[in-house]
Amino acid sequence: MGQRRFAPFFWTQFLGAANDNLFKFAFTMIVTFQLSVSWMPPAQAGLVIGAVFILPFVLFSATAGQLADKLDKRGLMRAIKNLEVFIMALAAWGLYTQQVAVLLACIFLLGLHSTFFGPVKYAYMPQHLAAEELTGGNGMVEMGTFVAILAGNLVGGALIAIPGDGPHYVAWAGLALAVAGRLAAQALPPTPASDAGLTVNWNPVSETWRNLHIAHQSLVVFRSLLGISWMWFVGAVFLGNFPAFAKDVLHGNEQVASLLLAVFSVGIALGSLACEMLSRRMVEIGLVPLGAIGMTVFAVDLYFACQGLPPAPAAAYGLGAFVAAPGHLRVMADLALLAACAGLYSVPMYALIQLRAQATHRARIIAANNILNALFMIGASLSAGLLLSQGASVPELFLFVGLANAVVGAYIFLVVPEYLLRFVAFVLSHTVYRLRLHGAERIPTEGAALLVCNHVSFIDAVLLMGVSPRPVRFLMDHRIFKTPVLGWLFRLAKAIPIAPQKEDPQAYERAFAAAEQVLREGDLLAIFPEGGITRDGTLQPFKGGLMKILDAQPVPVVPMALKNLWGSFFSRIEGGQAMVKPFRRGLFSPVEVVVGEAVAPSSVTPETLQARVQELLA
Repeated sequence: MGQRRFAPFFWTQFLGAANDNLFKFAFTMIVTFQLSVSWMPPAQAGLVIGAVFILPFVLFSATAGQLADKLDKRGLMRAIKNLEVFIMALAAWGLYTQQVAVLLACIFLLGLHSTFFGPVKYAYMPQHLAAEELTGGNGMVEMGTFVAILAGNLVGGALIAIPGDGPHYVAWAGLALAVAGRLAAQALPPTPASDAGLTVNWNPVSETWRNLHIAHQSLVVFRSLLGISWMWFVGAVFLGNFPAFAKDVLHGNEQVASLLLAVFSVGIALGSLACEMLSRRMVEIGLVPLGAIGMTVFAVDLYFACQGLPPAPAAAYGLGAFVAAPGHLRVMADLALLAACAGLYSVPMYALIQLRAQATHRARIIAANNILNALFMIGASLSAGLLLSQGASVPELFLFVGLANAVVGAYIFLVVPEYLLRFVAFVLSHTVYRLRLHGAERIPTEGAALLVCNHVSFIDAVLLMGVSPRPVRFLMDHRIFKTPVLGWLFRLAKAIPIAPQKEDPQAYERAFAAAEQVLREGDLLAIFPEGGITRDGTLQPFKGGLMKILDAQPVPVVPMALKNLWGSFFSRIEGGQAMVKPFRRGLFSPVEVVVGEAVAPSSVTPETLQARVQELLA
């Protein structure tokens, strides 16, 4: 926050989000309580304003993504903020003259402003933040966005409620925020175009379809787009029904509805910031299943919490009375924790998309995601309306969404097992073990490489998966696939089984052919060249099979060492047995992964690699 590469960008996006929500909420209050508009009844005002704001995301996101890739991002953000100043000047005139049609047009223009800012926002960060900073940067941006949404709504509501001059205060506040955002954009550092030679396709339908096709080439990226859109579906259901929830279920007034919004926004902000602390400064997608599980657990508990609420009072609860009434603290805790889990769920997905998407198409893929988000939010409104019209209560609606979240999460994590595998590694490294990583920057973030490591336990591969910023394919002894649970996990990870040449020559050759294909495609391959798990805790001689791989695919070799695993539950002890005495060393047993400098393939021999791993162990 003290550096030019991030702070001006953060405040530019923060002020824009605050301004959008200040004006939207104030305008909604105007047409609901202060002005009578025949063509926009008060009961439909929020729906109409929300739809008009979202419409540009559907119409112009594809164009916005192309411009974000084609143009210098600093210049584009400054132009977008210039547009915001013009919009708010027009809105100020509309507020002073009470021209509802002009104010609705400004809502559309603010939606257009956000449509063009979204892709450039997420494409900007990978150009200025290192890979290990992406999770923290996205966490800060998500936190800032939801705090801005909350602040904008609260300030907009407070200003418009000022008797007589409320619209005037809103006009000047909106204009001041727009100017402040433009001043913040002036301090942005140069951010060159990702694809300056791009020819813009002005057809939004064909361009959106083309970018989704590009995203689909990486299954992890495409499923992440769908996962983020699902999070917005869940968020839209909850945020859109807070007023009815506060009034009809919790029997509170407008202050209670604002409190629910505040609790939800603060929860998302805290969950987003927690991603940096929990991720060890890497893109930790193992947090995504944790977030999904939490979203379901707390949505279901919220339903049961509502079943034990006290009967309706004679008058609606005010803020103090609501907090003091029995059962309401549990409701607020469920909302806060559900929102925090949504932050844990979404931030790593955004960071993963930025890391894995093609650099030349990054903004366009984010633009396609914005369209999916808009469509999912529209679907959320329609689905919620349908269920409520069929007699479902708001708590039953929340329960339905929580259970649906479990189904969607299970589908995503089974289709893209990398999420589930990293989750298992995350849980192991934060419960059974206390994992420390040394030399993380030496694991290649792009290009093919062969990782070699000592073999101490049955979960070595799981721990190595957990410290790599990229998926790793493993060449593993075929017998480990017969181990319950672990065998299923390794098959899910597409580990390559290998049998001794004398035992099964065909399986031996198939394994090496598959290993060579992994490296040919530019991915990471990991092997345990000792040929088996150590039986006495010492490093065993390295086999010559790694030379067969390097002869076919000469790639850099990265030595790694697992330390302090010997004697734990998953390692062999005297007698050669593993997994026979749970928590033999208790919880949070310290374990280390040490990464050495890469070795050129021409310098590799089994003996020199063994010596390097031995040095890392020492």
